[in-house]
Amino acid sequence: MLVFFAGRDLDDTWMAYIGKDFQRMLKWQKVTSGIPSGRFGHTCAVIGENLVLFGGINDRGMRQNDTWVGQVVLSENLGITTLSWRLLDVSSVAPPPRGAHAACCVDKRTMVIHGGIGLYGLRLGDTWILELSENFCSGTWIELVAHPSPPPRSGHTLTCIEGTGTVLFGGRGLGYDVLHDVWLLQASEDQLKWVQMLYNLQDIPEGGSLPRVGHSATLILGGRLLIYGGEDSQRHRKGDFWVLDVSKIPSIKEQSTPLNSRGLQANMWRRLKAKGYKPNCRSFHRACADHSGRRLYVFGGMVDSLLHPAEASELRFDGELFLVKFELETGAVRC
Repeated sequence: MLVFFAGRDLDDTWMAYIGKDFQRMLKWQKVTSGIPSGRFGHTCAVIGENLVLFGGINDRGMRQNDTWVGQVVLSENLGITTLSWRLLDVSSVAPPPRGAHAACCVDKRTMVIHGGIGLYGLRLGDTWILELSENFCSGTWIELVAHPSPPPRSGHTLTCIEGTGTVLFGGRGLGYDVLHDVWLLQASEDQLKWVQMLYNLQDIPEGGSLPRVGHSATLILGGRLLIYGGEDSQRHRKGDFWVLDVSKIPSIKEQSTPLNSRGLQANMWRRLKAKGYKPNCRSFHRACADHSGRRLYVFGGMVDSLLHPAEASELRFDGELFLVKFELETGAVRC
């Protein structure tokens, strides 16, 4: 199931059922609920059969810190899909309002968020954990205070890799610089800790093009992290694919020395060649993989030239959905 909620000045939700078999033709269904309110720069993480939405920026530029749970109900026989949202009860403690942050689920009832753009345009570097109740009716936000931790940023990604931890990559830092650092959020002695994985860009073939913001980072087959698109410090949008082979990263418990001193081997990064259809270069799109981890669906984002400019900001948005198939043994992807 593909679910897309809201966007710039919008508050609609669209869904398309993929099913177990690959389909080139998808039927989109619009779900009109009126809630949550329209926003962009929010996050929406999949946790079990539920969606957990947090924060974002409304059309007046106001940052938000509300948390919503969406439940998807699918009737395959009738071809009917419903989505119902409800505001999550989190008592009086919640992360400060923000947009352009990153989020992902880390287990069946836990979500983590990091960074983003807060009030007055300030980039944030805090990490928060949301613990959900068994029935998903309430939740508790807890700030994770750890040293070291990733510097403030926005437009980065968080991706949960089973058995390894949560991988943070890239984004835009305090000085408007575009980043390429890699951090792991791992459990050690019943505590979550951030660990930076150090490496040199010059040791990676074509590594100069790796730093980016507004990209997607998706877990695919073989415990690999696929990085697609984004933009550089001059806001030039990208259409390239990179793979980080995180399956070779040992857990904290297995290491004799900290990752900070061991570093990340440059050969864990690999740039893939793209074949077939050439979509527009894009940033701030969305992507998700199917259950096999061999196919990636990519939707929307900002592109350099398309049909619908936003009058005030001169931004241009795409409504294209395309499929990426992996041929990792040949080092290529096919769109």
